[in-house]
Amino acid sequence: MTALHPIYFDERWIGAHGIGRFAAEMKARLPGVVPLRIAGAKLSPIDPLASSLAILLALAGKRQGCYFSPGFNPPLRSPIPFAFTIHDLIHLRAPGESSLLRRAYYASVVRPAVRRAGKVLTVSEYSRREIVEWAGVDAAHVVVVGNGVSAAFTPGPPSSAPGRHFLHVGRRASHKNIERLLQAFQRCRAGPMHRLLFTGTADEPTLAIARGLGIAERIGFAGNVSDEQLAQLYRDAVALVFPSLYEGFGLPIVEAMACGTAVITADATSTGEIAGRDNALLVDPHDTDALAQAMDRVAEDEPLRERLAQRGALRAREFSWERVARRAQQVLGSLS
Repeated sequence: MTALHPIYFDERWIGAHGIGRFAAEMKARLPGVVPLRIAGAKLSPIDPLASSLAILLALAGKRQGCYFSPGFNPPLRSPIPFAFTIHDLIHLRAPGESSLLRRAYYASVVRPAVRRAGKVLTVSEYSRREIVEWAGVDAAHVVVVGNGVSAAFTPGPPSSAPGRHFLHVGRRASHKNIERLLQAFQRCRAGPMHRLLFTGTADEPTLAIARGLGIAERIGFAGNVSDEQLAQLYRDAVALVFPSLYEGFGLPIVEAMACGTAVITADATSTGEIAGRDNALLVDPHDTDALAQAMDRVAEDEPLRERLAQRGALRAREFSWERVARRAQQVLGSLS
């Protein structure tokens, strides 16, 4: 992959979250990346102006290359072509993630920039369709580059004394459907013989629901884990249970599959698309009984669990950061 012109890059997105992962992998793999020093926090009130000023300063005496943000914060002005990434429209679609200020930002900054940008990148066909309809642009203007699976997530043996657990990975925001997950765990036959393990630290809303259901002693929290530790949690799990009401991609789905772990996820928004046909158990995320039944099926049916693990591992091979970077480079190279 050869870079003809520099790619001026907003590296402030790099961090321990989905967009942060995408940003780090793109910075490491896109040729010709020039990180920009941009004053202030991303998405602050001055961010659009700060991004625009950083581009102008970086381009003093130059007019080649393009600007690329791995997140949804476009500049107000750019003397060179620019592209940015909208991973999803969760701030408009999920009530718990929305606010008057966020909706105003999308209406006044993001949507006009979609029309001005050379291209907009996104991570799934579901997100692409939503963005095209919301912004009123041609479908070709929004390009799916996807997400990848990092090197730590590979099949391997269970730990020396693995706990029998279902695993949930990610934030416990309202769209993650945690209350129904806890209700399903309380109802399923496999519940008394297993734990429900969450990544991250304990939080009072989750604990309160668990106490009300009488299952507080059967849930646990793994804390903040490294990729290597997370990979082992996947390998030790009976299944990843990821019943989100809304996702633009759902990176834990392909991470779990890459580790040889069965997946239960929602047949909604992007998650069914990412899991692929017959590679996971897909359930209506609003149907608690269906979720409980899926957990019982995976726990009790070893041939099913092995089949899902095998099919999932093959599916995960379709997601690599190298492919994502090649697609992104093709788009960005066409703008320079």
